[in-house]
Amino acid sequence: MELKQAATCGTHASSDVYIEVYPDSEVLEINIDSPVKAQFGEAIDQTVREVLADYGLTKGRVQLQDQGALDCTIRARLKTALERGGLR
Repeated sequence: MELKQAATCGTHASSDVYIEVYPDSEVLEINIDSPVKAQFGEAIDQTVREVLADYGLTKGRVQLQDQGALDCTIRARLKTALERGGLR
């Protein structure tokens, strides 16, 4: 599946994550910016990849600006951004 348009979800507040998705890449790009990336970067990446696999997304760009969000928050924000971007 492919994204139809760029979309966002989330905030920059503490314990939240701001996610942007873009259809402008021919490969799957995931960029994570987080103050806890050294400790939880791999877990965040795995969560993002699981959600993207559930939606069948194989190309596009995903940017996360994490502020210490829990796994369930990352999943919810990413799913919303993807649906706003045209995936259902």
